[in-house]
Amino acid sequence: MIEHFSVSAPSADSLTSASSRDSDSNYYIYDQYGDNLMEPVGPVGIIALKGSRDFTTQVNHYLYQRRTEYLKKTPEYVNNKPGFLRRNYTIDAECQRFSTGEGRAVINSSVRGHDIFILCDVTNYACSYSLFGQVKRMTPDEHYQDLKRTILAVSGKARRINVIMPFLYEGRQHKRNGRESLDCAFMLEELTRLGVSNIITFDAHDPHVANAVPISGFETIPTTYQVIKALKRVMPDLHNINNDLMVISPDEGALQRAMYYATMLGAKLGTFYKRRDYTRIVDGRNPILNHEFLGVDITGKTILIVDDMIASGDSMLDIAKEMKKRQAKKVYCSASFSLFTSGYERFDQAYKDGLFDKVFSTNLTYREPQLLSRPWFVDVNMAKYVALLVDAINHDASLSALIDPTAKIHRLLAN
Repeated sequence: MIEHFSVSAPSADSLTSASSRDSDSNYYIYDQYGDNLMEPVGPVGIIALKGSRDFTTQVNHYLYQRRTEYLKKTPEYVNNKPGFLRRNYTIDAECQRFSTGEGRAVINSSVRGHDIFILCDVTNYACSYSLFGQVKRMTPDEHYQDLKRTILAVSGKARRINVIMPFLYEGRQHKRNGRESLDCAFMLEELTRLGVSNIITFDAHDPHVANAVPISGFETIPTTYQVIKALKRVMPDLHNINNDLMVISPDEGALQRAMYYATMLGAKLGTFYKRRDYTRIVDGRNPILNHEFLGVDITGKTILIVDDMIASGDSMLDIAKEMKKRQAKKVYCSASFSLFTSGYERFDQAYKDGLFDKVFSTNLTYREPQLLSRPWFVDVNMAKYVALLVDAINHDASLSALIDPTAKIHRLLAN
């Protein structure tokens, strides 16, 4: 049953004027003439899979906060839309596991007519279940299976199904180098065949995977603006140090991302390429022999190393060490996803040794409390941004103003 809230105007303190204080929210869901609010596809329903519940709680909070802002201009619109303004947009759903490892998705509340958004963190290894009496941590494969089960459970009832998968499942298996599978492309095709209308991810390892579903709604969204915002909090004079700032790409794959950072910050650009041993494979990849640097003299400069993820962190630490060896003044590391598959001890030691100053990463994927407590880690909150995306997609509005961060970055640095 869709809840219908009749609301009175909230106090001024309870409404944050997004358009005047935060460029992230300087965006309203009006028609192309700016006169009327667009019609939502249906009431929003957010389903959090097992690994995404904490993040979804924050998204729900910001979505409610966002929609109370509409009251300031069109209270009659909100009151006349059943289910538009609710304190809780989440749908009660769960993925259950039998002791054999088999599973099923169960939806405990109505989804009929809803615009469903399913949030899935395939990297959350903190989730577990009992398998033949043994506790087993969930792998990305099992998270993905739960996603498909949930889609099947709401299919035929929901008005539309959207998937928000911040870390793209099998995103690193995006191209064929020999006789191997193309898992990421097949995953996108499979979700499309299951009836998913929009697939939203962030900083895909290779955005060209969109070619697998050329006529479907696939968006890979940059985290650049939020990272630069966090960077500016740590470095308030960021807009004045561009002559002393250098952006480093750890490899050729991240070069496009580093070029954008360098352009926005007015900084110089440098890059490494990885010299690998192609005669053998260790842990699924060719081991790195050494990193070769291409760039100008970095003596006395502040370095920003940007990448899409920190897995083991070997490359990031090797490059930070190389930067310090070349007399860099400060070294900052930025990655959209902080996985730390080999633990934090090497980063702790490198921080003590002065090899780097901070690591910036988003909360789009699971981060252990031990990581959040590290003095060198800066958490970049993306929940408000995801809430804005949900609101815009629900209205079938253009995402261009939200996805392209260029204007917002210029305003941020100008301030």
